[in-house]
Amino acid sequence: MSQQPEFPLSDPSGEDASLLTRLKQGDETAFMLLVERYQASMLRVAAVYVQERTLAEEVVQDTWIGVLRGLHNFEGRSSLKTWIFSILINRAKTHAQREDRYVTAGDLISDDDADSDSPTVDPSRFWGAGAPDPGYWITYPNNWEQVPEDQLLSDEVRRIIQMAISTLPAMQRQVITLRDIEDLDAEQTCAMLGITDSNQRVLLHRARAAVRQAVERYLDERDRQLVTNS
Repeated sequence: MSQQPEFPLSDPSGEDASLLTRLKQGDETAFMLLVERYQASMLRVAAVYVQERTLAEEVVQDTWIGVLRGLHNFEGRSSLKTWIFSILINRAKTHAQREDRYVTAGDLISDDDADSDSPTVDPSRFWGAGAPDPGYWITYPNNWEQVPEDQLLSDEVRRIIQMAISTLPAMQRQVITLRDIEDLDAEQTCAMLGITDSNQRVLLHRARAAVRQAVERYLDERDRQLVTNS
């Protein structure tokens, strides 16, 4: 069995402690509550490693088996959610290796990802050396504070965000999924993925920048179409 990542000691929340007690007593209702709480999130994370839906479902099913088998050995070295997701990621990596899809974190953090000197924003968005103002924005980024919230939360924008995340380099996709979608903190993310905090910050920054640019392009194109059709 794969060794689980180690996390700093932390007291489980009262809710976690109560749920854990019920789970260890074999309370089926408590287990179904756990499944209802995390199933959708687990499928999203599994899909980062194995993109076929059936394989992602298999990973999640395998994870739940691991959770049930390991409950009595869970010592509260992390939150219940972090422990479950650490099992999930190990299972997902194993499945991906079987499909020849997984590479190590060291391989994934290439020069493009880990080199903080490489550009986060497309260089073509700035004036070149021969321009009157070299290095300055050709057009400034959108000020999202001025974009109505309902537009940023629309189904179409959500779709653009999902597409942008799906096309990110693998390690960026994993980091932004854990941090911004599943709301895990930096320490948990680093432990799960086996990366340093500095790498985590670079990867997250690049992923967020790429997603922001994708949404910005969509909003710009939509605005141009509105002007054309008016």
